[in-house]
Amino acid sequence: MTKSKTVEAIELPLNQILSGDCIDVMNALPAGSVDLIFADPPYNLQLKGDLHRPDNSLVDAVNDHWDQFSSFAVYDDFTRKWLAAARRLLKPNGAIWVIGSYHNIFRVGTALQDAGYWMLNDVIWRKSNPMPNFKGKRLTNAHETLLWASRDEGSKYTFNYEALKELNDGVQMRSDWVIPLCTGHERLKDENGDKAHPTQKPEALLHRVLLATTNPGDVVLDPFFGTGTTGAVAKMLGRDFIGIEREEAYRKAAAERISRVRKFDASALEITGSKRAEPRVPFGQVVERGMLRPGEELFSIGNRYKAKVRADGTLVGNDVKGSIHQVGAHYEGAPSCNGWTYWHFKRDGKMIPIDILRQQIRSEMEVDQGGRRH
Repeated sequence: MTKSKTVEAIELPLNQILSGDCIDVMNALPAGSVDLIFADPPYNLQLKGDLHRPDNSLVDAVNDHWDQFSSFAVYDDFTRKWLAAARRLLKPNGAIWVIGSYHNIFRVGTALQDAGYWMLNDVIWRKSNPMPNFKGKRLTNAHETLLWASRDEGSKYTFNYEALKELNDGVQMRSDWVIPLCTGHERLKDENGDKAHPTQKPEALLHRVLLATTNPGDVVLDPFFGTGTTGAVAKMLGRDFIGIEREEAYRKAAAERISRVRKFDASALEITGSKRAEPRVPFGQVVERGMLRPGEELFSIGNRYKAKVRADGTLVGNDVKGSIHQVGAHYEGAPSCNGWTYWHFKRDGKMIPIDILRQQIRSEMEVDQGGRRH
């Protein structure tokens, strides 16, 4: 059950919603304890008067007191203070996401860089169902901007590139994301049937952010928790969360929402990993373990070229010798070649890529002496 409480302890209050000013609460938490921060700060909208639709009905715009600042200077001071508190909480390899509109994101971006964060990407969230510009005096505001930054320039931040690629139908994920606004069953309502929060973010947006830049068991902090989208998605994806929210109504709505969320099972939480993160296997190890024998012939894709395996893990062809990569590149007249996928061996009349042997060794490397997988 998700709890709402005011933080006073030094221990990390995992999977709780903390009451209070975000700067004070963050400064009371242990330094270097959080893997990722997702922040949806007040936008400081410069709205002048009510906004009406063509039929004269009132638009439910953001006019809450928490989004009101007396001047840009006051807003900038607030931004600098919460960004400093957030950076203190991040682990050395931690990162932050901040989302905003044209009203505030450029000011936040400057403060982010001034605070020492290292900018990684800006992402355009393009809303497939934006609210029209009813006055017809400006372009329809159809996007918001997310800034992704690591704590330091040298931080080894998490980026699950392969998982995002698979999420995008096998194509490299771009920095423009088309995701609809939060509507329908996902939109939380209060007891009067009105929106529980004016700027509730869609779970699809947080799913993409957390899948891309965290791993199961990571700690995700949201200093402007609202109705708890970050916490709900974190719980689903097996991440721990910490929420900070000063408005009691939002805390209550978030706690009820998160209590209904079920965590996905362990197998569902596994994602496609980067091949770069897999253990390195020299081709020589394949030879010394007898998986291929010295003198055995390997054949190129299409069976156009062949080379013999040597005892030291190199290959020798008619006019070339070297590594599996060097010999393959020579035959193809290319600057480089992935020898693991280029070369094949014959078994029972079938051509089998030597990469099968590498994957077999990698699988064995993942099992420790007790028979358990790491």
